[in-house]
Amino acid sequence: MPIVLTVNGQARQLRVEPRVTLLDALRERLDLTGTKKGCDRGECGACTVLVDGRRIKSCLTLAVMRQDCAITTVEGLAKGDDLHPVQAAFIRHDAFQCGGCTSGQIMSAVAVIDEGHTGSTDEIREWMSGNICRCAAYPNIVAAVQDAAKEKRP
Repeated sequence: MPIVLTVNGQARQLRVEPRVTLLDALRERLDLTGTKKGCDRGECGACTVLVDGRRIKSCLTLAVMRQDCAITTVEGLAKGDDLHPVQAAFIRHDAFQCGGCTSGQIMSAVAVIDEGHTGSTDEIREWMSGNICRCAAYPNIVAAVQDAAKEKRP
């Protein structure tokens, strides 16, 4: 069926079977491979994207259900060559190793900051807990979220 997805501010027309997940539509139909396929069961968080500003696991939603929504992927965070503050903080704090979880971690971190859940290390860990890092870069991820949150505050 034909659908239109608004991804990173751009309306994109595509044809999908009704059972195609948003993750597969992004990666396989729109060539936006920054969003990663990890467990494909919603357990790891590697596929996290923002839909209307809220984080979701794109492997657990159908593409046809996300028409008329604003979808943001990791590719849509930077403005040209200017990285989003969370992306820059992840680099500064070496908050990634293999990269498998990085885009999902970054997208969750953006949401955690926007939601105001950065009051403490424990709060950040709790609100980021839906994203698994097999390399155990958690201390660096928390430090990056804390650092990026400072840029967000007035």
